[in-house]
Amino acid sequence: MTSTLREQRVESASIAVIRDGQIVSTGAWGIAGPNRAATVATPYNLASLTKPLTAEVILRLVSAGKLSLDEPMDRYWSDPDLSRGPRRMKLTVRMALSHRTGLPNWRDAKGLAFDHDPGTTTSYSGEGYQYAARYAEHRTGQSFETLAGRWLFAPAHMRASGYVSTQGETVPIAVPYDEVGKPLPVERVTRYNAADLAHATARDYARFLIDARNDRHLVASLAAERSKSQAGLTPEICAGSKAATCPPWTGFGLGWQLLGFPDGTTMLHTGKDAGAFTFAAIDRASGDGIVILTNSDNGWRVILPILERTGSDPKLIAFLRGQMN
Repeated sequence: MTSTLREQRVESASIAVIRDGQIVSTGAWGIAGPNRAATVATPYNLASLTKPLTAEVILRLVSAGKLSLDEPMDRYWSDPDLSRGPRRMKLTVRMALSHRTGLPNWRDAKGLAFDHDPGTTTSYSGEGYQYAARYAEHRTGQSFETLAGRWLFAPAHMRASGYVSTQGETVPIAVPYDEVGKPLPVERVTRYNAADLAHATARDYARFLIDARNDRHLVASLAAERSKSQAGLTPEICAGSKAATCPPWTGFGLGWQLLGFPDGTTMLHTGKDAGAFTFAAIDRASGDGIVILTNSDNGWRVILPILERTGSDPKLIAFLRGQMN
């Protein structure tokens, strides 16, 4: 691992390997900052691995009858930027968690506006996740940080995890590094972002990943919804030469990209911010999975080598290699 990180110019990586629904090994290599070694206790910026956390909090609230998957969120909250148009009244949690709100990834300086009518197209949207979290706050009367602590972090014993910098244990977060190895400022998060910037250790995230695979705290009907594609991606990402390594189907589920292989469905997500690349996947049938957290713009370069060296699913490796090509 040390050699791989050095060759690929990645400052550090923290890994948790899951087999048969259990964490079987964890490890950390490299530096978490100037003169600071990475350890298994080092939390990392999760980047877009934040989205599955948010989805899980919301789905557990839906299972408990405190939120609805399909009621218009406008009944309880709507973004002021959208208040003059009727399209906001169509927005639902299901649309938000499967990237079908019609909203952009992030709003521009002019404010939030629809790119498409809700429910008509699939377009990756952090704003959609933020919208769903605000709905959850207004529907329950509690802050999203509080909801996450009660419904996810505490039950999963994710003591080093949080949406804001003061949430979780006090071990400093891994310093981000750019592609030439220059350290970047560590962003202090004082207001939650439902789609980005949460932090966790690899072990904490693996605990969550196992619970998500097991549909913990979800009623059976909602667990079944989690296993289904809500927004197909096969035509978009499996065209041409990529078709050879794609599963029969793939799409956005409720919080995850789903890969529908003949012998089971894999839940997958990645994350990329300045100075961070993250990866998580688990096979719903076998319970085999992995979490990989890095603090480098070059972090994507070590994903395939790590998957190969940890004996991860060859079908997943082939799919990712095809996408990278």
